[in-house]
Amino acid sequence: MPNKKPGVAESPISEVFEGRHPSASEKDWAEKTLAPTLEKTPERPIGAPTGTNLDDSGNARFTTISGVPIRRLYTQADLPEDWNYDQQLGHPGQPPFTRGIHATGYRGKLFTMRQFSGFASPEETNQRYKYLLEHGGGGLSVAFDLPTLMGYDSDHAASEGEVGKCGVAIDSLEDMEILFDGIDLEKTTVSMTINSPASVLWAMYLVVAEKQGADWKKISGTIQNDILKEYIAQKEYIYPPAPSMRLVVDTFEFGSRFTPRFNTISISGYHIREAGSTALQELAFTLYDGVEYVEWALRRGLDVDDFGPRLSFFFNAHNDFFEEIAKYRAARKIWYEVMKDRFKAKNQRSWLLRFHSQTAGVSLTAQQPMNNIARAALQALAAVLGGTQSLHVDGYDEALALPTEEAARIALRTQQIVAYESGVVNTVDPLGGSYFLEALTLEMEKGAMDYFGKLDGMGGMVKAIERGYPQKEVAEAAYQNQRAVEAREKVIVGANEFVIEEESPNILYIDESVAQRQSAKLKALRERRSNGDVRRCLDELKRVAAQEPNAGSKDTISPANTMPYIVAAVRAYATVGEICDALREVYGTYTEASIT
Repeated sequence: MPNKKPGVAESPISEVFEGRHPSASEKDWAEKTLAPTLEKTPERPIGAPTGTNLDDSGNARFTTISGVPIRRLYTQADLPEDWNYDQQLGHPGQPPFTRGIHATGYRGKLFTMRQFSGFASPEETNQRYKYLLEHGGGGLSVAFDLPTLMGYDSDHAASEGEVGKCGVAIDSLEDMEILFDGIDLEKTTVSMTINSPASVLWAMYLVVAEKQGADWKKISGTIQNDILKEYIAQKEYIYPPAPSMRLVVDTFEFGSRFTPRFNTISISGYHIREAGSTALQELAFTLYDGVEYVEWALRRGLDVDDFGPRLSFFFNAHNDFFEEIAKYRAARKIWYEVMKDRFKAKNQRSWLLRFHSQTAGVSLTAQQPMNNIARAALQALAAVLGGTQSLHVDGYDEALALPTEEAARIALRTQQIVAYESGVVNTVDPLGGSYFLEALTLEMEKGAMDYFGKLDGMGGMVKAIERGYPQKEVAEAAYQNQRAVEAREKVIVGANEFVIEEESPNILYIDESVAQRQSAKLKALRERRSNGDVRRCLDELKRVAAQEPNAGSKDTISPANTMPYIVAAVRAYATVGEICDALREVYGTYTEASIT
């Protein structure tokens, strides 16, 4: 067999047009322009120069970050013959919403610049929030520490060494009052990243707003409240899946009656991607989690158009620029079809996929951390071009610790530069119609629906989780990515290529004094509150939690909905740990079975 240069195809025409129907001009280009170019300058494999990224024919292999093959050239031939603008794209603000849910894009309203922040004590985080708002932040996003996420008070033995370390420590209504002191909750949108204890922290937020004089029907914000992705990826769960889903549906019902502008869930692919999934897996599992929540709410007897408009989503913004944009566009189209055709939603607001995005924490490097500013800027730009409703940009030092004040300010300035200086907000979906992007969007859609078929066949996401299916898929993707990085098939600038010797940067350090102060506050709180009232509220909560809930009427909620009882316990200054312990007594706790 004759020797041939790497990157030179045996037949440029067959390599370029395999499975397609090229035009005469494309064939002419391949023969007269492409072939001599490849002969003179072979394509180089992407990655470190190890020669590993070649296909079986010795040609350069180009893929997305998720491993999806990328052709050299995209033309109209890469779209299906029956591809139709109105059906596949449509106009902005109209079905199938591929080009966005708003007719004017960002021309009428910019994306909300919502910096994710929380560290140490409520007092310190309150000051950071005021700093961000003073520097142009449009909304707040609360990061809670691990004990709060797991439903433990700061003085619990399981909290030792973790209080205030990965977010703010919140133990009681008193802490929530301090956290939002001087911040008008009727005018400021707040997102809270909390899952198993979501109903407890949300109740605290509502009571604080009430104490400020805010109208519950006017406040807006989001609780993450997405327990399914905890079982799939993040593993911060407390209760078994069934009672956990019951608590989520309780918030749907309560919110649709009393807080019509508040998003009672943010169905999150972010953490699935952070655990190592591909972009396609993030898309498919996130949207199918949404399907599962709707199914459980309908079984309760809720009307899809009562809670559907307040379902929201949360996606990762990763490094592969076009793959991420295609992911967001496919998500809108799929969700529209799911809500309209599968669930027969009539309210157009139920069809709209509204999403928050955050730049990829997993992409940040501890080595040469200033490089992360460029990474986050490109990721933010992809999210904006993909039509995000709100955005958080990671601090450059977050691979090392919680962000310093400087890092948080630079992250906010990055959003502002994209919004005010780049020009990308001046037209709606500026990349729409790109042959490459439209083909990639269609591939995303097809791949997600293939996953939907598998999950439907398993009986839904809860059943799939119990047999370990999505966990295995994500784990395998994470392994393959790490193998490619270690083999230097994927370049991580500053980490496995272009490495330098460097000094350790200054980072934000949280010491144990936070735990000591929180424990002292808890002791004082328990001494001055009415402990008899707390016990009565917790007993009532346990009684109701043990009942089987049914849907209420259009104007009321189920008598067995736990939310009013959680709110009552919060008003009595029961702590996060005490309320979660009461529910632990009824529901037990969950231990993931070994997956092989």
